[in-house]
Amino acid sequence: MLKKTYACLVIILLIAIEPFHCSVNASQNEEKEEHIRPSVNVEVLDHNDGNNYPIVLVHGLGGFGRDEFGGIIKMWGGIHDIEKDLRNKGYTVYTAAVGPVSSNWDRAVELYYQIKGGTVDYGEAHANEFGHNRYGRTFPGLYPDWGEINPDTGKPNKVHLIGHSMGGQTIRTLAQLLNEVDERERTSGNDVSPLFSEEQPWVHSVLSISTPHDGSTAAYMINDVIPIIQELVIGAAIFAGNINQDLYDFKLDQWGIVKQKNERFSQYVKRIRNSPGWKSIDTANWDLKPEGAYELNRWVKAQPDVYYFSVSNSQTHRSLLTGHHVPDTFMNPFLRPFSRYIGSKTFNKNRFTIDRTWWENDGLVSVSTMKGPTIGSNDQIIEYDGNPQTGVWNHLGKMKHFDHLDIIGWGVRDMRNWYEDIAALLYSLPE
Repeated sequence: MLKKTYACLVIILLIAIEPFHCSVNASQNEEKEEHIRPSVNVEVLDHNDGNNYPIVLVHGLGGFGRDEFGGIIKMWGGIHDIEKDLRNKGYTVYTAAVGPVSSNWDRAVELYYQIKGGTVDYGEAHANEFGHNRYGRTFPGLYPDWGEINPDTGKPNKVHLIGHSMGGQTIRTLAQLLNEVDERERTSGNDVSPLFSEEQPWVHSVLSISTPHDGSTAAYMINDVIPIIQELVIGAAIFAGNINQDLYDFKLDQWGIVKQKNERFSQYVKRIRNSPGWKSIDTANWDLKPEGAYELNRWVKAQPDVYYFSVSNSQTHRSLLTGHHVPDTFMNPFLRPFSRYIGSKTFNKNRFTIDRTWWENDGLVSVSTMKGPTIGSNDQIIEYDGNPQTGVWNHLGKMKHFDHLDIIGWGVRDMRNWYEDIAALLYSLPE
């Protein structure tokens, strides 16, 4: 157990240190990598007045907020700061910090209250079904005017949601929950969260980047070889506890995993180990499996009045010897074992088949799953032609030679200009 804990701690440090190592000690190959430009070109729409809705950035598994890790590393940008850069360019941008290992339902609910403000209410029926606390933290609200009627337009104030990796699942889950009737019907009396109280068309666009909409086969490696989710929490908690308890926040209040005042750290770790949440399917661990993604895709659907965009990315190539997909030269070393696993495995499941079309990947996610949900889903996916459509997934293209971390700036490449292009596209969408 301790070996696994320390191994996961090393992984955390490798992920955090890699961008700095690459930037400061760039070799000849790294200098070549730095000059690789994004292959997905995004252009603004010039036939309408556009909008000025705020952009909210939502991280994936293991992500963190702007103030965590001392604010030195940015979840969006690494050693750069994508949010700050976009703000300097005139865009209104916020960075969310939801549960890094929580389920998409719980993360989406937290995202709602982080944006709107108030005390997190995961829903009476949902909390009872999965056996965790109904209420969570209280937030002042990044954008309290969200959903209010704009006096200038007579329409509700909306937001653009951009999600990386699991964050892409989370933001489309929020778009669904804003129109979800099941939780409302299963709540006793009139004690319904405002999130579920009525249909609320408050999301203007959803943009997923490197998202495992159909889950990731890496989840099988993680669960069969190293139970990394639980050990990641424990390892990082030990690390944070020995240095600074506020270094990293796992935001697992709904499962009772909150360090209490005057609590010995050994007691805190014991509660983490014994939490019933690890046995639940109301976790990221389940949602990121293809089986979990299949169940998510059955009820989370593209909303007819929302623009959906997706970006895929790849950093593998087909081996002439085996036919499998293997990592490219520049892939982050941490991702290589996962990439080789994804690039060679096939599985026959009860409701779907994972075949060789899943092999091309970015180190953690298959390219085929990034365009939009397919297994268990009836959502339509189209290749973007410059004319965005609502209610369908507009695939903007495949980013070649970018791994799962490169695309958010965790490497030697500065992604700020590309995210400026993305923001410009979203702001040019008609109201």
